[in-house]
Amino acid sequence: MSSTSTPAQLGFRMPAEWEKHAGTWLTWPRPDGVSFPDRYFAVPPVYAKFIQPLFQVEQVNINVWDADMENWVGELLKENNVPLDQVLFHHFPAYEPWCRDHGPIFLVRDNNGVHERAVVDWGYNAWGGKYPPFDLDDAIPQHIAYLRQLPFFSPGIVLEGGSIDVNGYGTLLTTESCLLNPNRNPHLTRGQIEQFLHDYLGVTNILWLGEGIAGDDTDGHVDGLARFVDSSTIVSVVEEDPTDANYQVLQDNLRRLRGMRDQDGKILRIVQLPMPSAVEYQGRRLPASYANFYIANGIVIVPTYRDPNARLVSLHQPAGTRVTNRVWLRPRLPAFVPSLRLPWNPGWSQNSRKCNRNFRPDCRTTPSAGPNRSNFTSRSHFSATSREKTWRTSPRRWTARAPESLHFNSRLKTSAVSPTQKSRACSGPASAASWNR
Repeated sequence: MSSTSTPAQLGFRMPAEWEKHAGTWLTWPRPDGVSFPDRYFAVPPVYAKFIQPLFQVEQVNINVWDADMENWVGELLKENNVPLDQVLFHHFPAYEPWCRDHGPIFLVRDNNGVHERAVVDWGYNAWGGKYPPFDLDDAIPQHIAYLRQLPFFSPGIVLEGGSIDVNGYGTLLTTESCLLNPNRNPHLTRGQIEQFLHDYLGVTNILWLGEGIAGDDTDGHVDGLARFVDSSTIVSVVEEDPTDANYQVLQDNLRRLRGMRDQDGKILRIVQLPMPSAVEYQGRRLPASYANFYIANGIVIVPTYRDPNARLVSLHQPAGTRVTNRVWLRPRLPAFVPSLRLPWNPGWSQNSRKCNRNFRPDCRTTPSAGPNRSNFTSRSHFSATSREKTWRTSPRRWTARAPESLHFNSRLKTSAVSPTQKSRACSGPASAASWNR
């Protein structure tokens, strides 16, 4: 096996989100992060609400800073009737909790009857350098690869998981405003970026939308715009108010979608979803979107934003139709998580689960056309601080201390973990021998 071979050359592909999950990974937010200014202590109870339906269908992995934070989170989950035997804690530090963006993307392949997984370690720069520092976040994929004893591929370019969506058969959906933004990879052309997607995700057909919704600090992640829900169907948010800032942008994306085809040249089916009413925080528009759902094993977790339009989603009637239940809410049970009046990030989705979860595929690797034939795994990520910080919740106190810097080996960037974290997260270097694990 050549060390210079790309994942695609080795037969790997990125699975779709609806494929069978082994578990979901979440990152617990830190109180002094930039993601929840002035409202941090309203957030943990909502995380617990998110976990309540999730633990019933798959294992939940939560990354925390240290044992003190693990104990505090564990107590909160028990208070919310989440059994801790369904939750695994991992001590991995990151500045912010957006693990879909800074975490690894898992790949799968079937190698002579052996089902294998690998990790893609894309570069991460906090959405174009907006929120430094981000070195701890950037190291997360390598921690996960070592934890799972998986080989990993480092393309050497910046890409966030929330900026792409796939159907598991070779088609990828993304946006020009994000992937072509000079704050990510200014040295690369559109064609070169597409080649990286082909080589490292195993896709053959790349579809480009235009811009993202108002207030989105990610520069237009596709996970707030349009999502695959089976191999040939995309749901897309549409704003019905012509005076709204999102109206023209979403109409342009809808026009593009209607002319798009899948990897086999077949016209894609497009289903419209409503947008919630405009959400603002301290006079700033936040990028709330019902496209920011999460598909787990047997359920779809949907943010409501405490908005009347959530009823249209729950009735499966996007844009006056009744097609969504035939797409992904049958046989899946919708789990609606009420959203607080608080921002996820300065300019980020208000309590949508935007980019705070990612998924790890199960070992079975035959792609499924949709949720009725699912066979993959889900995951998400973690957060913490690298400086000495103390925060107080009545009556508990948690203190986070700076982790030590450690090089695992020459293949890794500098990874900040403590010796305890190393022993818990890493049992040795990933190698070709670990591919069958």
